[in-house]
Amino acid sequence: MTLRVTPVITESTRNLGKSTLYFFLTIAAIKASHSLYCCIRSLTMSSSSSSTSNNTADASTLRRNRILSSKLYFDVPLSKVPLIYSTAYDISFLGMEKLHPFDSSKWGRICRFLIVDGVLDKNSIIEPLEASKDDLLVVHTESYLSSLKSSANVAMIIEVPPVALLPNCLVQQKVLYPFRKQVGGTVLAAKLAKERGWAINVGGGFHHCCSERGGGFCAYADISLCIHYAFNRLDISKVMIIDLDAHQGNGHERDFSNDRRVHILDMYNPEIYPFDHEARRYIDQKVEVVSGTTTDEYLMKLDEALAVAGKMFDPELVVFNAGTDILDGDPLGRLKISPDGITSRDEKVFRFAREKNTSLVMLTSGGYMKSSARVIADSIANLSKQTLINF
Repeated sequence: MTLRVTPVITESTRNLGKSTLYFFLTIAAIKASHSLYCCIRSLTMSSSSSSTSNNTADASTLRRNRILSSKLYFDVPLSKVPLIYSTAYDISFLGMEKLHPFDSSKWGRICRFLIVDGVLDKNSIIEPLEASKDDLLVVHTESYLSSLKSSANVAMIIEVPPVALLPNCLVQQKVLYPFRKQVGGTVLAAKLAKERGWAINVGGGFHHCCSERGGGFCAYADISLCIHYAFNRLDISKVMIIDLDAHQGNGHERDFSNDRRVHILDMYNPEIYPFDHEARRYIDQKVEVVSGTTTDEYLMKLDEALAVAGKMFDPELVVFNAGTDILDGDPLGRLKISPDGITSRDEKVFRFAREKNTSLVMLTSGGYMKSSARVIADSIANLSKQTLINF
């Protein structure tokens, strides 16, 4: 998930009556705050580097203890289906969310479409818990979480500059709390997938965030958290990430750079954000699809990649990052995949998991057009029709 803010900000700030001077002062404030934070963080890391190696074992034990004591895993009655959503997912903060091209109400709209279409009973939806600080520390550094107490830093991560001027208590409530609820949904999805064979978090997929850095509208590394919980709580030792968002999933790639328990298949447009060449070194299967790639070519490459993945790795869990920013017309993905192409893509991944006899978690990730919610709902309905999932 990511964005290009300059044209959007220019138009939106005009609509909001903000002056050009105000905008550039905001940018300057963000850069100054970020520079100060980086300086402090550098000094802190320098002073603590000598003791890092001695604390590795202790850190591993602490991580495991945090996972085992977490409340994010809880038992769900069979009357509920493994589809996870909360009204708290949707983001609204004084209209500023409109400065970002991401549809921050798409999660609720997906569920409404499914309910109105008779695919889903609203009473069968599972609501997750919010990820606590201890939960987040399973992956994130203390210094990174502390950096989110700065509204300027959050503004840089979600790339909505005026957020820098808001009190952090408001930013926590209106921006970060919805993200933490979605993190809880992604973590819980692995448990449900292990029990039921599949689970869909109607949210999550913040694949640009790693342990110590956020960006591209991704404040927390939910995919990495989900996998670490699965390793420690579900007796799972091998996980495959199938990242089909238009953008490279550099966050989880950095987090699992040296972890052979995780196989990463990333199919992305190399001509757009994040241009993280270092993280590309950690991709096990790199499938690059350039701007303008059409549906037939895309699906052919996906078929080939899945066939290779099936021979290379036998996962016990598949985490499917199902971004819809590959849609034709998406301003950031720059690909030309039809709505039916999205439906076919998702069906192929679910069939792959079934053929491998493995559990699957689906996350909705990026998608920057209003039509994305409808496309996702239609794809989920097709999965039900094909009996790949059961509501």
